[in-house]
Amino acid sequence: MWIIYALLTAILLATSDALTKRALAARDEYFIAWARLLFALPVFFASLLFIEIPHLNKDFWMATLIALPFEIVAMILYTKALKVSPISLTMPFLALTPLFLILVSYFILGEKVSVIGGIGIFLIASGSYTLNIHKMRHSLIEPVKAVFREKGSVMMIAVALLYSITSSLGKMAITNSSPVFFGSFYFILMTILFTPIALNKNKGKLVITRKDLVPLAAIGITYSLMIMFHMLAMSLTKVAYMISVKRMSLLFSILYGHFLFKEEKIAERVIGGIIMFIGFVLVVLSR
Repeated sequence: MWIIYALLTAILLATSDALTKRALAARDEYFIAWARLLFALPVFFASLLFIEIPHLNKDFWMATLIALPFEIVAMILYTKALKVSPISLTMPFLALTPLFLILVSYFILGEKVSVIGGIGIFLIASGSYTLNIHKMRHSLIEPVKAVFREKGSVMMIAVALLYSITSSLGKMAITNSSPVFFGSFYFILMTILFTPIALNKNKGKLVITRKDLVPLAAIGITYSLMIMFHMLAMSLTKVAYMISVKRMSLLFSILYGHFLFKEEKIAERVIGGIIMFIGFVLVVLSR
């Protein structure tokens, strides 16, 4: 069952991102990021009714409160990246998260990368290169330059770095509470904290029109269901296995980019995404 739940997580995340990108064509990214959280709230509140509220100690609050500012910045960059760049070029860079985790753990803890992890890092780098391999006709370094010329790709690399921090803090918070409680409570707090930011960026008004209702509800529902299936899968297997399957979302996002947004050069992006995904799996399993 955990494989089914993890696959549903991947599909729902890619679907929510695709719906978000479509909505961003007409609305401000701060409004859409806020609405994505707002319409997910009913599922989060409902989940709290069916679980036991754990005792929350100092470590839980420290991890949660430190993680939230990083998470909010990551969410803003994530949404901006979806707005300004092709989804098939931005989402694969989430595979860099475990790479950043390995680098952070090396400098802080002195932990070294295994042979399998090293191969995984090489594959992630190779996949990133392949995403823009058509640029190679100009020079060998051109595909690398192309990554940094694409604003959305740079933003998503920053998101991957921020996620390497929030995932470590999130693990600490879950250890001192429970997965479902933390997932729901954390995003409720995020909604509360992000609302003033969204209000400020939208001149004090966050108006949801009747025309917006269905697309925004679809974004929020798919996002909240993704989080719930994520928690279910996490409770049934090892984190590394679950996250590896969940990151298949980057492949689904590339396909959405082709079929929904008619993005070009899709073949090389699929190949690059598959290479990055394999590298991601090797890095995660080597930890």
